[in-house]
Amino acid sequence: MFRIRRIFDDISPANKTAMKQACDILAAQFSALKRAKIDAIPDIVRDPIKYGFRSVMYVAETSSGKVRGCALLSHEMKLRFAYLDYLAADKGLVGRGIGAALYQRMREEALVRGVTGLFYECLPDDPALCSDPDVLAQSQARLRFYESFGARPIVNTAYETPLKPGGDNPPYLVFDDLGQGTVLRAAYLRDLIRCVLERKYKHVCTPEYVALVVNSVVEDPVRLRDWRYLPRGRTVDVSSADGRVALVVSDQHELHHIRERGYFEAPVRIRTILDAIIPTGLFTRVAPGSEGARWLPSVHDAGYLQYIKRVCESLEPDETVYPYVFPLRNNARPPIELAVRAGYYCIDTFTPLTHDVHLAARRAVDCALTAAQKVVEGARVAYALVRPPGHHAEKSSFGGFCYFNNAAVAAHYLSRYGRVALLDIDYHHGNGQERIFYRRDDVLTVSIHGHPSFAFPYFSGFADERGEGAGKGFNINYPLPETINAERYLATLDGALKHLRAFRPAHLVVCLGLDTAKGDPTGSWPLRGPVYKEIGLRIAAVNVPTVVVQEGGYDNRTIGANARQFFTGLCAGEDGRPCA
Repeated sequence: MFRIRRIFDDISPANKTAMKQACDILAAQFSALKRAKIDAIPDIVRDPIKYGFRSVMYVAETSSGKVRGCALLSHEMKLRFAYLDYLAADKGLVGRGIGAALYQRMREEALVRGVTGLFYECLPDDPALCSDPDVLAQSQARLRFYESFGARPIVNTAYETPLKPGGDNPPYLVFDDLGQGTVLRAAYLRDLIRCVLERKYKHVCTPEYVALVVNSVVEDPVRLRDWRYLPRGRTVDVSSADGRVALVVSDQHELHHIRERGYFEAPVRIRTILDAIIPTGLFTRVAPGSEGARWLPSVHDAGYLQYIKRVCESLEPDETVYPYVFPLRNNARPPIELAVRAGYYCIDTFTPLTHDVHLAARRAVDCALTAAQKVVEGARVAYALVRPPGHHAEKSSFGGFCYFNNAAVAAHYLSRYGRVALLDIDYHHGNGQERIFYRRDDVLTVSIHGHPSFAFPYFSGFADERGEGAGKGFNINYPLPETINAERYLATLDGALKHLRAFRPAHLVVCLGLDTAKGDPTGSWPLRGPVYKEIGLRIAAVNVPTVVVQEGGYDNRTIGANARQFFTGLCAGEDGRPCA
């Protein structure tokens, strides 16, 4: 078994190892390829604009991190085409489905970018152009494979003219319309060929050669070669590649239901949001996995995790425990009685423990982790719609309706694959992730919230909290007044996003609190639907794969509409088109 994930750089240990293995596979599969070109791939992926294209790399790897195949795609935004630079599987695993899975992912990646189609080169399957029987057989197999996806060589041009007279194996230019029924026009193809030859082959293609190939495109519309291997044109469906948000909803959140007056964190919140966002067509449901328990110790103390599990299991189904005794003078000797010990771990008096808290909170972590895994595998946006929320849960404490820090687990998991930015836009300060990552420089924590002089949790969220040790400068707080307007909020968001861009994260985690809305019973700000759409648009412009984790928001008259507006903005493409 293997999974496919995107590689953004070769900085983190996991990415560095994967990149090296991928380059070794390319060197083994393309013996004629100069090692210098292979060695340049990490730099191309790390700084794609430098090379004139937006470059995207994926690897197929096992759960232990063994790379079995790789693919590199270039995206040209102005001409709106994608170019497949390389696609290769480990030599010993050819025919095992790795190449097909990678190619399908490249098609999906191209499709969500709104391109006319996918172009690439393939050595010829014509004996007149290839004198080596082994190479000819490989080329025939490749073109048969690509034809099964509907891709065929472009004909009646001079693209396959050798660079040197009498040269062997001049490549075809192959076109895959991604099932869109694209009609290629001659003028467009001329511009595209010039772009490819002048940017990708500028060191080997003379101006005369470029002019020869470009001027040979005269047939309009451009034709593809007749079906050679699959006469009926069997193609692979890419309808699933519509760029929708991977939606992971907790299927156990209703276990946690505190039926007490004034307890706003209720199951209706999830139902209200779902009813509002599903009709948009922006989402595709993903079942949550069950690996959260494995990752919880990465952000929470083992003793704390053990206590939450034990106390919840000890309670009767209808029993509720609120903290009422706190260790202000002696916090080194927790009481023996589990219920009394709640104050040893809790930061407030209104977050209860029940028989089902542990189950519901752990399932929320499962969902956040699944969402993180989906963006690692290539999703642009994943949404963990969960309760209870998590951003007030610190390493060894709970409170503010939060028990386990869902977003922190997702961020820590993603940090294996590069730097992570965690942006908290809940009305209340994200004290949990601040404390969890306070000494780390690989996770940037940014929070926009009500000033702690009046807003929960009161003891954290000040502007001078900047991190400690290696993490100094990697925690940024924006405490705002009790009364603000939308313009003030958006200006603050712009400042936060400026810091975020400078950090250059590989992934972004957003703690989505909708308690910043007008009328929310826990907040005092006036934000309305159109502002949430603008917030989504501005976050989307950062252009980083994003995990959204649901936090607060307790006005069920508006929470659904505001969530819909936020995702309408967040799902906008780079050119303003919706992603679905």
